[in-house]
Amino acid sequence: MSVSTATNKLSTEKIGKLIWQYSIPSIVGMIVMSLYNIVDRIFIGQGVGALAISGLALTFPFMILLMAFGMLIGAGSSSRISITLGENNIEKAEKILGNALTLTILISGVVSILTYIFMGDLLRFFGGTEETIGYAEDYMRIIVPASIFSAMNFGFNNIMRATGFPRKAMYTMLISAVINVALDALFIFVFDWGIKGAAWATVIAYTTGSIWVMSHFFLPVSQIRFKKAYLKLEKEIVHAIVSIGMSPFSMQLASSMVMVIVNATLIKYGGDLAIGAYGIINSLLILVIQVVLGLNQGTQPVVGFNFGAKLYDRMFKTLKTAIIIATILTSGGFVAGLFFAEFSVSMFTSDKELIQIASNALRIAIIMFPLVGFQIVISNFFQSIGKARISIFLSLTRQFIFLVPAILILPPLFGLNGAWAAIPTADGLAAIVAAITLVRFTKNFKRL
Repeated sequence: MSVSTATNKLSTEKIGKLIWQYSIPSIVGMIVMSLYNIVDRIFIGQGVGALAISGLALTFPFMILLMAFGMLIGAGSSSRISITLGENNIEKAEKILGNALTLTILISGVVSILTYIFMGDLLRFFGGTEETIGYAEDYMRIIVPASIFSAMNFGFNNIMRATGFPRKAMYTMLISAVINVALDALFIFVFDWGIKGAAWATVIAYTTGSIWVMSHFFLPVSQIRFKKAYLKLEKEIVHAIVSIGMSPFSMQLASSMVMVIVNATLIKYGGDLAIGAYGIINSLLILVIQVVLGLNQGTQPVVGFNFGAKLYDRMFKTLKTAIIIATILTSGGFVAGLFFAEFSVSMFTSDKELIQIASNALRIAIIMFPLVGFQIVISNFFQSIGKARISIFLSLTRQFIFLVPAILILPPLFGLNGAWAAIPTADGLAAIVAAITLVRFTKNFKRL
């Protein structure tokens, strides 16, 4: 079998047009997903209270952990499928698809069971106090059992996009987002279910989205489909998926671990409201970062396919264009955060003390934000061409290698402001390392 027209154009279409066609649906989807997470937190903050935001923030390390496993399989398999389709090997691509489904079910099940058993201990470890842990438990007892649907929704949406259906992948996110926002308003403000209502809205939204995305791979329109024979795990296929997926997985896992350290630091230097402030600024910063990740999701099939097809000029041109766009996006986020901090924060809460803490935190956290897009794109580039070790290393620099020492060193010297300053410190150092790594790789690659 040969690759379809949907993927063949990856080697012939103009790079700018390809990035537009693949990235715009992904970016729109990611924006919508981010907005519904923001709306979720706005509803909780305005409808339940300031401490409820802090309680929800306690669940972030777990939610990031769930996303990490989803990215381990979804990002790893989509990258491998893109490269495999570039090599014109449909059968292997379908084996990767089948193994990805089995891995998703197994890993999600194990993580959910362990989390449910040790939930109380985990939340206390995440920084929970008597004032906030109840909100977090109410939320997680509903979210955790349904985590497999969020893993499927996210992971296989990446694969759908990588196989030539970026617009349909966008619809997956739109469906989930619209359902979640509508049910949030209904459950929190009409039914008065509080934070439990937000949890049920999220579960129903992700379940609906997963049904939509999984059904795609049973339809004739999809060039790769689920086949029973390929559901059995194969060592070579599993290794291929995990080796690439380890980069975004490591980044998310490190982010979860760092968030635990950050929460402990914030409790020490700022109390429960500081954790709530961290939840708010995370929501705002992630809105911009998700746009960059949407750009990455759109460029990943283009980079991976052309690398597999040995069209290296097109591969590097895609990278250059993505870096320029990402830098413009994060620079825009920097300007918005600098001048509209109080306005942005006040959407989440009317508590004056929380607004003051969060707006100050936002202005400090974004000092190096223009460099973040550049760093994330380079890390994704190495993931897309199968350079797992380099990608993992670059992912960890920003989320772990530089951030952990900064969060341990700066707060004792500068108090709560030192905790916020750890974020731009890590961002700046990670961007420098990414630039050096890319320059060295490019020079060596051109000698081959």
